[in-house]
Amino acid sequence: MDNLHAILRALYQDMMPLCSEMITASKTIAGLGGLFYLAYRVWQQLARAEPIDVFPLLRPFAILLCITFFPTIVIGTINSILSPVVTGTNKLLNGQTFSLEEYQKQKDQLEYEFMKRNPETAYLVDNEVFDQMINQMGWRDLGVMTGMYIERAMYNMKRSVQSFFRGVLESIFVAVSLVVDVLRTFFLIVLTILGPIAFAISAFDGFQNNILQWISRYIYVYIWLPVSDVFSSILAQIQILMLKNDISEMQNNPDFNPDVSNSVYVIFMIIGIIGYLSIPIASGWIVQAGGMSGMGRNISNVTQRTAAVTSGVIGSLTGNIAGRLIKRFKK
Repeated sequence: MDNLHAILRALYQDMMPLCSEMITASKTIAGLGGLFYLAYRVWQQLARAEPIDVFPLLRPFAILLCITFFPTIVIGTINSILSPVVTGTNKLLNGQTFSLEEYQKQKDQLEYEFMKRNPETAYLVDNEVFDQMINQMGWRDLGVMTGMYIERAMYNMKRSVQSFFRGVLESIFVAVSLVVDVLRTFFLIVLTILGPIAFAISAFDGFQNNILQWISRYIYVYIWLPVSDVFSSILAQIQILMLKNDISEMQNNPDFNPDVSNSVYVIFMIIGIIGYLSIPIASGWIVQAGGMSGMGRNISNVTQRTAAVTSGVIGSLTGNIAGRLIKRFKK
């Protein structure tokens, strides 16, 4: 996943020089708009016999300057201001992820030891204990041996189904975060390449607000990544607290059931998938970009429907596979 995110960032850097190809055309459009802008205002003030106010007439020249040095003045300035936010949230996420991996390893080891300490479940997780119990039995205990084989097979089947379902949810979780990053990169590339055109059009009367709209939309899309990192770090911290609680229960509570925590983890993954889909909406609370909030809602609605359909298909397939396995063991 980290490699894919790095590829998207490299793609953005590689596509940035393409905005230079739009600068020549943008200069022509801005020059024409600036000519109309200056002529109209100068003629208006002369017709009213008023002194010419020079300061408002500098606007077309400032726009032309921004277009000429667009990659440096505009994109470079915005990225330099926002990049510390991205760096800070990324460090926060990396620290949480490292702690999560350590606690997960500790929890898996304690769960194995917890099952092994219990004489009623030790043979389910440990091959040596299982073989030792089978060797101690004779032909008279054939029914008990058969029951042990069936219980062990059912336990392994349950673990396999849980692992499969958990892996699918984790894949959907990663895919949703990657979709958000892909859309973010696509919008940033479009805004960067066509940015000079947006600045050039703002030289015409009636489009003066176009620059502010472009800047607000660029910042709105840019902060999707730090918002996503903050959300991921929150999820990681919640998982760490859950793992700490499971570790404490396995160390102090002999009646603890690990299956309950696994079910909670699956539910938590579903909540995380839904939360990732709200990142565009959360970004709209930070920067209000006209016309982009509806787009964010549309993206969230489409992705939520896709995730719901995918989860339903996975659930039906998982139940079908489990049902067939159970019938086979009964036979």
